[in-house]
Parts: sequence; C-alpha cells; structure tokens
Amino acid sequence: MVEMEGRKAEAMSPGEATKSGARPADPHGLLKHSREFLDFFWDIAKPQQETRLEATEKLLEYLRSRPEGSEMKYALKRLIAGLGMGRETARPCYSLALAQLLQSFEDIPLCSILQQIQEKHDLQKVKKAMMRPALFANLFGVLALFQSGRLVKDSEALMKSVKLLQVLAQHHNHLQEQPQKALVDILSEVPEAMWQEVLPKVLKADLNSVLGSPEHLELFLLAQQKVPAKLEKLMGSVNLFSDENIPRLVTVLKMAATSVKKERKLPAVALDLLRLALQENKFPKFWNEVVEQGLLKKQFWPASYLCFRLLGASLPLLSKKQLQLVMRGDLIRHYGEHMVTAKFPSQFKFAPEMNEYVGTFLEGCRDDPEKQLAVVVAFTSITNQGLPVVPTFWRVVRFLSAPALKGYVTWLRDMFLQPDLDSLVDFSTSNQKKAQDASIHGPERAVFRLRKWIILRLVSIVDSLHLEKEEALIEEVARFCFFHSFFETKKPTSQIPETEQRFSFPVEGRAREVVSSAFFSLLQTLSTQFRQASEQNQDKQPWTYRLVQFADMLLNHSRNVTPLTPFTTQQRQAWNRMLQTLEELEARSSEAKAKATAFQHLLLLVGIHLFKSPTESCDLLGDIQTCMKKSLGEKTRRTRSKATNPQEPPWVEVLVEILLALLAQPSHLIRQVARSVFSHICSHLTPRALQLILDVLNPEQSPDEDDSVVITDDSERQPEGEEDKSSESEGKNSESEESSGEESDEEDRDGDVDPGFRQQLMAVLQAGQALGGVDDEDDEELGDEAMMALDQNLASLFAEQKLRIQARRDEKNKLQKEKVLRRDFQIRVLDLIEVLVTKQPENPLVLELLEPLLKIIRCSMRTSSTKQEQDLLHKTARIFTHHLCRSRHYCRDVGNCMDTLYTQVERLVQQAAHQADSSVALYYFNASLYLLRVLKGNTADRSICKTQKKAKAGAKPSTKPKGAEVAQATSCLDLNLVTPIYSSALSSFLTKRNSPLTVPMFLSLFSRHPMLCKSLLPIVVQHVTGQRRPRHQAQACLLLQKALPIRELRLCFEDPEWEQLIGQILAKVTENLRALGEAQTKSEHLKERSSLELLNTLFRIINHEKLTVDLTAVRAVLQSQQQNLQHRVQQGEHSTGSSRLYDLYWQAMKILGVQRPKSEKKDAKEVLSATQSPVSMKRKKKGFLPETKKRKKRKSEVTTQEDAQPAATGGDQPPSTGKKRKRKRAKVTAQAQVNGTPPAKSPATKSQTPEPPAKTPKLQKKSQKLSQMNGMPAAKSPATKSLASEPPAKTPKLQKKSQKLSQVNGVTPVSPTEPASEKQYQKELPQKGVSGKLPQSALPQKKARLRLSLASRSPSLLQSGAKKKRAQLRKARKP
Repeated sequence: MVEMEGRKAEAMSPGEATKSGARPADPHGLLKHSREFLDFFWDIAKPQQETRLEATEKLLEYLRSRPEGSEMKYALKRLIAGLGMGRETARPCYSLALAQLLQSFEDIPLCSILQQIQEKHDLQKVKKAMMRPALFANLFGVLALFQSGRLVKDSEALMKSVKLLQVLAQHHNHLQEQPQKALVDILSEVPEAMWQEVLPKVLKADLNSVLGSPEHLELFLLAQQKVPAKLEKLMGSVNLFSDENIPRLVTVLKMAATSVKKERKLPAVALDLLRLALQENKFPKFWNEVVEQGLLKKQFWPASYLCFRLLGASLPLLSKKQLQLVMRGDLIRHYGEHMVTAKFPSQFKFAPEMNEYVGTFLEGCRDDPEKQLAVVVAFTSITNQGLPVVPTFWRVVRFLSAPALKGYVTWLRDMFLQPDLDSLVDFSTSNQKKAQDASIHGPERAVFRLRKWIILRLVSIVDSLHLEKEEALIEEVARFCFFHSFFETKKPTSQIPETEQRFSFPVEGRAREVVSSAFFSLLQTLSTQFRQASEQNQDKQPWTYRLVQFADMLLNHSRNVTPLTPFTTQQRQAWNRMLQTLEELEARSSEAKAKATAFQHLLLLVGIHLFKSPTESCDLLGDIQTCMKKSLGEKTRRTRSKATNPQEPPWVEVLVEILLALLAQPSHLIRQVARSVFSHICSHLTPRALQLILDVLNPEQSPDEDDSVVITDDSERQPEGEEDKSSESEGKNSESEESSGEESDEEDRDGDVDPGFRQQLMAVLQAGQALGGVDDEDDEELGDEAMMALDQNLASLFAEQKLRIQARRDEKNKLQKEKVLRRDFQIRVLDLIEVLVTKQPENPLVLELLEPLLKIIRCSMRTSSTKQEQDLLHKTARIFTHHLCRSRHYCRDVGNCMDTLYTQVERLVQQAAHQADSSVALYYFNASLYLLRVLKGNTADRSICKTQKKAKAGAKPSTKPKGAEVAQATSCLDLNLVTPIYSSALSSFLTKRNSPLTVPMFLSLFSRHPMLCKSLLPIVVQHVTGQRRPRHQAQACLLLQKALPIRELRLCFEDPEWEQLIGQILAKVTENLRALGEAQTKSEHLKERSSLELLNTLFRIINHEKLTVDLTAVRAVLQSQQQNLQHRVQQGEHSTGSSRLYDLYWQAMKILGVQRPKSEKKDAKEVLSATQSPVSMKRKKKGFLPETKKRKKRKSEVTTQEDAQPAATGGDQPPSTGKKRKRKRAKVTAQAQVNGTPPAKSPATKSQTPEPPAKTPKLQKKSQKLSQMNGMPAAKSPATKSLASEPPAKTPKLQKKSQKLSQVNGVTPVSPTEPASEKQYQKELPQKGVSGKLPQSALPQKKARLRLSLASRSPSLLQSGAKKKRAQLRKARKP
C-alpha cells in the first residue's frame, strides 16, 4: 500500500491535481522535486543488483549536491516507508540504501531515524493484516543502522536497537530467529567498554535460558569471548561440557542444524563450541560425547552434515594427535558410507564440499608438510572393503608441498608392497553386510582392491606434476610400475632399489595385469604431456628410451632379477639388435633426424611391448629393423617416377602391415606413434601398400575375409575388475537389474520359440499321454510315476531350449562386439588416410582414395544408427571434403592415367545420378569436380602444345582467344570428352522426375569451368519451354538466372554470340510469360516466379552491357497480363506467392519504363472496421473510444444537406480550430471538388490538411447523386479502377510547384509516376475539360478523387517527407 500511495502521488501532475480538486495541497512535497529524483526510489527496489547499486550511488550524489534542501527529508521518508513494502525483495534494497545514506551523512542522528522507523511502522497501532510488513520494517531498519557502521559507536541508539530486537524476538511466527541473529551480529562488533552496559540486558543469569536456543548459546559464547570476567560475575562459573549439560548441548546443536538445512552451511555456534572445547582442553570429550555419541546417534541427516562440516572446518585448528582422534572415529566411517551410498543424481553429495575444506586446509599450511601428509593419508585410509572412498584423481593433491608429496608417494608404495589392513578405517554398507560371503570377501580381495587403487593413484599423480620440478619423483613411479609389471626379485641388490622391496601379500596375476595396464597409461602420459619439454632440452632422452635402458639393466642382472615371462634366445637377440639399431639412429645426420626419431619411437614402443607380448613383438621388431634400414639407406630425394613405379621395394608394404597390426590394439600411444611413422614413409607408398589400408576400410568386405589383423580388446582381460565394480553396487540396483534382466530373458524366450521346439514339446506331451482329446474324457488320470517321467522329459527339453537360446544370444553379442571393435579399428586406420592426404596431396595415389572413401560414406549413411557409425561417417566426410577436395595442392603429374581419369569422371557422375539421397550424390559430384580440377591443373604434352601453337598461328588475327580459352588450351582437360558426360547428367536432371542432382551442383560446375558451362547452356535453354514439367522448367530458369551473371562465363563469349544467346533466352522466357497468372499447382507457380526472376536478370544484363535487344514483344506480353495478375492479388489466391509474383512483375515493368501505380491495399480487418464505424483507421489507431462508448450523433444526411448548400456557391468560410468545424469543412471541400468547383483557399489548406474520416455508404451515395446533378459521371470505386491509370496522391504544395514548373515549360502537369505511354494521350486533352472516367490535369479534380478514395485507401500510401518531395520535384522537372 505504501508503494501504491507513492506511485499515485508521483503519477499525478500539477494540472491534474488542480482539476481533480481531491488534493489541493501537496502534503508530500512532491511538486518541489524533479522526476529524476523520484525515479531513484523506483530503481532502488528493482530486482537487478546493478540497477539498485547505480540508483543508490546516484541518489547519494544528488543529495550531496543539495545537503540543505528538502530532498534529504523526503529521501529519508521514502526509504523508511520502503522498509515495510509488501514485496519481500524490495525491503533489503531500501535497507541497504538507507545504510549507505546514513554512512555518507554522519550528521544525521541515528536515534531520530530509529524513532521515525518506530513511528512509521508502529507495532501497537498497525492493523493485523499489516503486522508482518511492520515487523520486517523494524528489523531491516535496525539492520540499516548497523550496516552504516555507526551503531556500535552510539550507545543510546545501540541500547534502543537492542530493546527493539528483543521486542521483535517475541514474534517468532513471522521473524523466527532473525532478531536473535541480528543481535549476535551487532554485539560481535561492540567494543568491550559497551559490553559492560549491554550484557545484563541481553543475557539472563540463567543457564536454562542459555541452553534453550542456539541464539542464546551463541550470545553466551560471544560474551565469554569478549568479557569473560563480567560474564563470570553475572552467571558464576559455568561448565558447558559437564555430563548433565552435554545432552542439552546436543539438542541445541540439532536445532542449529535444522535452522541451516536450506542454507547448507556450518552454524557459528558449533564452531564456537569447538573453539571453547579446544581452549578448555576438553576437545576429546566434546568430540566423543557431543559429536559422535550425540549427534551421530540421532539418525538425522542435517545433524550428520553438521558433523561433516565441523570436521572440515576443524582441520586447521587441530593438532596431529587430535587429527588422529578425529580421522579414526565413527564420524569418518559414517562419512565414507555416505560417499559410497550417495550415487543417485537426486541424492545430496557432501564430497565436493569436503574437498573444498581439505583443499583450503592444504593450501593454508604449506609450511607444515607433516600435517599435510597426515590429513591426506587419513582420508586415503577410509576404505570400503579395501577400496579407498576418495577417487584416484583426487585433485586436492595439487596443494601438497614437495616433501609432503614425496612422503605421500612413499606411503602409497609401501602400502602397495605391504598392505596394512589394520591401519585402515574400513567399513561395509548395510547391503554389503547382508550379501557378504566369507569365501569371496576375504583379505585377498581387499588387498587386490587396495593395490589396484594405489597403482592408479600413482599414475594420476604423475599426470598432475610438472616435469622440471618433479622429475625424480616421476622416474621413481615409472620404474616402480615397470618393475612390478614384468619382473620379480630373486636376490636383493643395492644397485636396483626396486629389488629391496618385499611383498607381505603375494602379487596375483590379475594384479600384475592391472599394474601393466597402468604402466602403459603412464607411458602415454610421459610420451605426450612431456614431449615438448624433451624437445626443448635436446640433451635429455625421451622417457621411453630411459625405461628401455632400465629394462636392459634388469635383463643384465639375471642373478638378482628375472622376468615374469623369460625371453627366449631369439627374443633376446631381437632385443639386442633393437638396442644396436637405437644407437645407430642416434648417430644419424640432421637431415634424416626426423625420420630417425619416428622410427626410434616405434622401436622403443614395440621393444617395451616385448615384455607384454613377446612372440608378436619379436617378429615385429625384425620386420621394423629391416624396413627401417631400407628406408634410411635410400636417398632422401626421389623422383616422382620412382615414387609411382610399381616395382618399389616391399619394405613399405611390410611396414604398413606392421602399423595396421599395431593399430588393432586400443592404445592411444600406439595410434600417435603410427601416425608419426606413417607421415615419414607415405612418400614411398606403393599401390599395393595403399590397397592394404583400403582393404581394412572396405565396408562391403565380410568379416571372415580379413583374418590378417586380429583386433584385440583389453576389456576382456579384466573380468575381476568388473566383478569388483558390480559388488560395490547397492542392493536396490542389483534387484532392479535382476528384475529387468528376467523380463528381458522372458521376452527373448518368447520371441525365440521356433516350430521345431513346438513339435518336440507336442511329442513329449503325447508320449506321456498328457494331451487328451474330446473322446478321452473318460480315461483315467496319469499315475505318479508317469507324471514324474513326464516332468523329467519336459525339464530336459526346456533346459536344452534354454541352452540353445543362450547360445544364440551369446553369438549375437559376440558378433555385435566384433562389429564395434572393427568400427573402432577402421576409425583408427582412417588416421593413416588423413596423414597421406595432408602430407602428400600431390601424390597420384591420392586419386585412388576417392571411390573407397565415397563407398564408406554411402554405406555409413545407410546404417549410421550407432555413435561409432556416426563417428566413422563424420571423420570420413571431413577427410574427403576438407583435406582432399578443398586442398590447395593436388596431383600435378597424372602421367599416363588420363584416360583412366576420364573414365572415373564418367563413372562418378553416373553414380551421382543414380543415388537415392541427394546428400550422397553431392559427395560423388564433388569428387568428379575434383578430378576436373586435377585435369585442368595439369599441363598438356609438348606435341599437343605445338599443334595448338600452329593452329593459333594459322588463325585469323581478328579472332583473339579469351583468357579462359588460353587456360583451357594449355591444360589436359578435353572438353570433347567431358561435355557429353555432364550434358547427359544435366539432361537427366531436367527430365527425370526424382533426380538426386540439384541446382547448386551444376552451379558449382559452371563457376569453376566456364568453358564447360558455355557448352552446356544450350541444353538448359531448350528446357526453359516446351512439353516439359513445370518444375523442370523452373529449375532451368533458376540455372540460367544464377549462371548468366558469372563474369568468367561472359569472357568465354564473343559479343555477337552473347547478344544472340541473350535474345534466345529472352524469347523462351517471353513464351513462358504468355501464360502468366494462369498457374494452378505449386510447380506452375514456381515456374512463373522463376521466369520473372530470369527476365529481371536478363534486363539487368541488357542495361548494364547496353545490348541491342528488341523488348517490344516482352512489353506487350507483360501488359496483357496486368489485369490477370491484379485480379489474383485482389482475390487473395496464394497471397504470399501472388504478392511476390506481382512485385517481380512490376520490377520488370519499371525497367521497361512503366512505373507501378499505387495499389489500394485493404485487409479484412480494415474492411470490417470501416463498415462498422465511421471513424477512419488512422483515428482509430490513435486510441479513440470504441463505438459502444461514444455518444450518439445526429444523422449525417441532415448535416450534409445543410453544409452542402454554401459549399456549392462559394468557400468563403472563416477558419476554425474546432474538430467538428474541420470535419465539416473537409466534407464541404470534398463535395465541392466532386461538383467541379475549386474550394476556397485558406491558411489551413496551404499545408497538408488532416484527413477526413471515412464516409458512410449513405454519404457516398449522396455524393454520387450530387455529381450526377452537375453533369459529371460518378467516380468509380478505387477497387474497380485500373491500376495503371490512377496516379498517386500529391500534397497541395507539391501540386502547386508542379503546376508552376509545367506552366514555365509549357506542358500540362502530369503525374510523375504515370506511364510514359499515357503522356501523349494526356497532351491531347483540354486543360479544363473532363475526359472519360478520370480527370487528368485539374488540381481540384485530383483532390476530389483523393477525398473519395480515402474511405478504402490506407493512410500509409499518402506520400510525405522531405525525401519523397524532392524525388517528386526531380521527376516533375523532367520534360
């Protein structure tokens, strides 16, 4: 209500206040203030924070400039009134603004402001309905005083505020604990001197009241912190942690936890109690009895979250001994159980909040590495059946100092070697306890889970380290992982520190596999993340090379160390040869350094895999070394003829097979190394080697045909890990999965029932005499033995059927999995294709990639249902489009394969025309364009060039070849071979009903090859007219419209040829336009529109190039179709298409010299409103009253008859400013113009007069009778007039100026927008006579026609504005 009163007071202007008489005085003093000042208070209450702050700053600046004015008093009143607004969001805004105001103007006494607040929002006098806003107004008023920073300095205002807050605290239903919280906040900043006076009034000397609520307890703790002596004097010695007070403390903390349930924060009273316990050396009792035995036993999640937050906030306050107490109790087990069970998205997860607490603690105590290590180890020791609850990628480790990080890695390594399960805080969830089996959940399983987590934790630590700072730590982790993956200790030695590490629990085989997998993941990190650092430091060797040297040292210490899989003699020889080859590669010159580095990475990677899969890697090492020697032994610079010679050495093919075999393994590191090696050997690639890659990518090849590459999947090697993950899931998940699995099994069982099983079931039932017919009703029932035998037979039959169903399901899953692996393999092999296209775009082998890539795209388009299929399709399309077709470089030496290229072009175009999808056809068509680009970019043979030079020399000197012809003569592109290919495709496109080819395809062809476009244009011109489908004719017109403006195409034509072509196309379009306006179907409408667009394009070309083309026939055809088009527009048939067609028609007519007349557009709504109301649309849009709210007027006939008499004799009427007089005068003027008499001139008529209202039908009929009495034919309705004969309306000033100009030039004034064909007809007319239907020259007659047509004409058609006036003047000056 305060808001509404302020708004009403501000909205009332001085004039309205005087007229209304309701408020003769200005009680609020609003009239003295500006609108800008009043708007500040509305902006303060807006929800946008920036607007509020800006308004507050502007208000303060405004008041600083007028400190002595009345604005300050009004501002205080408005802000105090705003404290009690009904909108809850506006109260804090006004409170903040009031605080800023009091802070800026310290001379304002706080007591007076507090008094004004209490008077404005008096709790004793306020009505019951307004009690809640009044309570909040008082509360926010006190908060404003406190936020100003002056309340704690003014003792009187402080005491009054404390009393007011105590009064507000009694209204708990509305304010809850807000007054007590505000009191605590205020007293926390009060100096000790004022505490002496305030303490007895805010705190009772009763322990029961102190322990009655969290607010009173917080006041007590605050007083004990500020003035302990005064508090002891008031209440005596108080022991809050006594046995009798602990249950009450638990209750108070539970109440505090409930109060902050929505805010999700730690109550201040809990942290204050913790500080008090630490101060009084009673922390163990507080933690054990209040937290763990009190709050945790309540089984109340808000209380548990309070304990978690208290744990996180207490980390910086506790000592190392106290941390051990906290991190090994029931609370930490409860926290771990929460982390394991809170898996659903809807559940609240406390882990992110705890990570913030731990990260803040670690970041704040970098100077104490022991404390850092203790906390991190404590959180890592929280395990669920051996598995730590913190993730392996726990990011708080980045805050550890170097000593703490080293100690943490040492603790992880020792725990891996000698797991100490007793030192862990292990727990099991309730569901795990119910389903626990001693045979499965033993210590061995817990040790395996712990070791698996530790090794992954070590790898993730390396991911987050910096190489330069922690190189020793990284090498220690890498050596540890490698040693325990592939070696074991026989006898410890000091030379190898890893041999001195003993296991308390033996390492199982599955644990070795986990460590091996983690090691290769670590190797991937070391090879990619730290590659740049190794490149910068040339002296340092790559990490893979260091690990190979470490492995060689281990192999040489056979007395102390033995491999888990001992090497055979052949494998050891392969290892030694690899080391020798690596030394040779190190001594290579700088020219072959890049290729040597690539082979070095490949050798090192395969060498390390020798420990994982010795047999396969041994064969690969020998082949790689042989290929590498041949590759590096050849000259680096090779001629192109040698590169394309099919008699290449087979080392490239062997190396490609090796790379394909490596890519079959799902390793990102192998994938990167394969790309690097292939980029150095792709220049030596042979067709056979390329075919090996393409065979893998062939989508039509059956899976059984390609057995040379075995695709592996590492996920099958760790079934135990999957079992562990499944065991961690809760009972609800397992139950739901089991139920869903049973349902799916039943559905599969029902769907897999075959007739053979039905026959077997019938045979078993008949043999057991279980099937009885109608005649067997009197037979005796089966005996027990027969029933048992029948049951056994049925059980065996159904068991066999179940096995068959399971076998079919397993086979289906196996095939699906093989398909997934094959798609992944194909995606990885596409890397090699991408490298070839990127590194060797000029290689002739690239031309052989077109059709295989297109085949992949076509097949993937059909079956792109899964994400893998989509990834394969997107990657193939990206390589084909961006790296191949749009590449700047291409093959410059086609050699002897020109005939093959022409055949390939023909095949690609034919395949594009036979596709079912236009998107696939686009790829095939673009491939043919790429081949044309290759042919065009290659130069012809010398003999051909000589013959062309002779032909040019024998030609006439007058015929000069164009630039495109010269380029065509020097290229290998033979138009005689290519033109039939594309002409047949173009004819198919323009005749076939459902052709996959599109207009943009041919436009791309025309723009790239204008000479080919010149040869194909006659085919397009033929299809513009004739007995063809309208859609094809429209497409032909569109092709011509887009192709003719191409500049390169124009250069291919001589001037006479070009003019002849334009004339032919114009004749075809003219023939199409003879049926303009008769379209019935959508395709016919499209044909008409395309024909007109093509015609406009032809007109622009003719005007631009100034061609001599006869346009008489086109003009005659267009003028003959004017009435038909106009009729269609008026009827509203296909309104959108007709209006567009009409616009195109008048664009063409304008070029021919015929201006478009002003059409009278009328919407259905305007017609309806014009018939219902005599008020014009212009007046109605301005917001006049509707018809039902108006007074009844007199009959218009009487007024017309009375006013028409003086208007007929003369127009000498005094000017008037009244609306009715103006309307009457407008009507009289209109009738006088109808009668042929000019109206009297008046000052009002010199400028644009206001438009009269629309006439009613009776008035129109009356005006028609008057015109007939004076010998004039009645003016026709604008809707029936010809569009070409009606000129647009002019303003009187423009008409007068045009008359003067015409008189000077001796010409009868003619409308500047009239057609030129009618000017001669108008010259023959007398100036004052009336000819035919419409007056042509007399100004009064034009005015009369204008007035009569206003009833149906839109006001927007009246020309106005300075630009239009100048344009009309320029047109009028033209002879």
